Amino acid sequence: MFKSLKKWWKYMGAKVSSVFNEKADPKVQLEQAITEAQEQHRRLKEQAANVIANQKQADMRLNSALEELEKLNRNASQAVLMAEEASKAGDAKKTQEFTDAAEAFANQLISKEREVETMKSMSLQATEAAEKAKGAVQQNSRLLQQKLAEKQRLLSQLDQAKMQEQMNTAMSSLTEEVGQDVPTLAEVQDKIELRYAKAMGTGELQDMSVESKMLEVEQASMHTEAQARLSEIRSKLGIAEETAGSTGPATAPDESEAAEGGESAQAEGS
Repeated sequence: MFKSLKKWWKYMGAKVSSVFNEKADPKVQLEQAITEAQEQHRRLKEQAANVIANQKQADMRLNSALEELEKLNRNASQAVLMAEEASKAGDAKKTQEFTDAAEAFANQLISKEREVETMKSMSLQATEAAEKAKGAVQQNSRLLQQKLAEKQRLLSQLDQAKMQEQMNTAMSSLTEEVGQDVPTLAEVQDKIELRYAKAMGTGELQDMSVESKMLEVEQASMHTEAQARLSEIRSKLGIAEETAGSTGPATAPDESEAAEGGESAQAEGS
C-alpha cells in the first residue's frame, strides 16, 4: 500500500511538473534561471570572501607570533649577557637571577617556536584555500557571463519563434475553412469564375439563335429605309448626293429630261 501511494505521489508530481512546463512562459523561466545563477555566484563570492578573510587573519597572527618570537629571542640573549656580566663581577645572586630569567625566556621561546610552526602550517593551508576560492569565483564569473550571453541569444530566438508562429497562423487562415457563414477565398473565386463562364456561354448561344438573326435583318432593313428617306429629302432640297457626302457617283439625268430642257430653251430664245 505504501509503495503504491509513493508511486502515485511521484506520478502526480511528474504530471504537474509536465503541465507546468507546457504552460509556463519560457521568457519567465529563463529569467528565473539567470536570477538563480546570479544568486549562486553571490553566495560563492561570500564564501570566498570568508576564506580569504581567514587567510588574512592567519597571516596577521603569524606575523604577530614572529614578532613575539623575535622579542623573546632578544630577551633571552640579553638575560644570558647580563648573567655573564654579573658572573664576571662576582655577584652570584644576580648571576643566578639573570640565569633563571634567561631560562624562562628560553622556555617561552621554545613554546613560541612550536606555536609559530603550527601557525605557519595553518597560514599555508589558508593561503591555498584562498587561492582556490579566488579561482572558483573567477571561473563562476566566466560561466555567469556565458549564461548572460546565452540568455540574450535565447530571447532573440524566442522572439523569432513567436513571429514565425504568428506568420504560420496567418498563412494557415488563408486556406482553412472559417465556417459555413463565411466562405473562403477559394470558394468565392470559383463562384465568380463559374458566373463569368456562364455569362459568356449564354452570350454565345444568343448570337447563334434565329431571333438574333431576325433582329439583325430587321436592323439592316430599317437602316436601308432610313437611307432612302434621306435621299428623298435631299432630292426635294436639290442637294446632290456627293454634296451630302455620298461615296457613290451621282445619278446621271435621263435623256428625255435633257431633250425637254433643250426644247424649252429654244422656245424661250424665239
